[in-house]
Amino acid sequence: MNRPRPAKKPAPPLNEERMRQLALFYVGKYATTQAKLSGYLARKTRERGWDDERPADIAALTEQFAALGYINDAQFAEARSRSFVRRGFGERRLNEDLRASGIGNVDAIAAKAHMEESIFSAAENFARRKRLGPFAQDAAPPEKRQKQLNAFLRAGHGFDLAKRFVYAEPGDEISED
Repeated sequence: MNRPRPAKKPAPPLNEERMRQLALFYVGKYATTQAKLSGYLARKTRERGWDDERPADIAALTEQFAALGYINDAQFAEARSRSFVRRGFGERRLNEDLRASGIGNVDAIAAKAHMEESIFSAAENFARRKRLGPFAQDAAPPEKRQKQLNAFLRAGHGFDLAKRFVYAEPGDEISED
């Protein structure tokens, strides 16, 4: 017999202290950026309402969290870059992700430099993970190679590098030059 669940009591409207606690919980649980935290707090303020004499100052709270070291956009960007290299994603994909995360150009300098240094190993990781080119069991027919090339391009790699991996025979060594 299914009994109806009792209705959940709505969360109380936010005030300065509740918003600070919500922000602390969020940055404690998720690696985030100033832009993501700001968007989260704005959404929660819209959903729950605001119950304080002063208006919500989300920008000041995110700046304070950044000053305290709870949020560091540059470290977030570097971590994303290392993660993307390990997973085999390319430079274009990283740039799109950083832009979507609200990372500015100044905070993304080190991450982009890391990606430029590691672009070959990222492509190699992608080929290994997908078992393409030199990591394949058998040589792929031309129509399958075209699909593999498209997958490389969607992963954010340049055409020339993708072509070198996709058109390599199984077991070939590909040099970084």
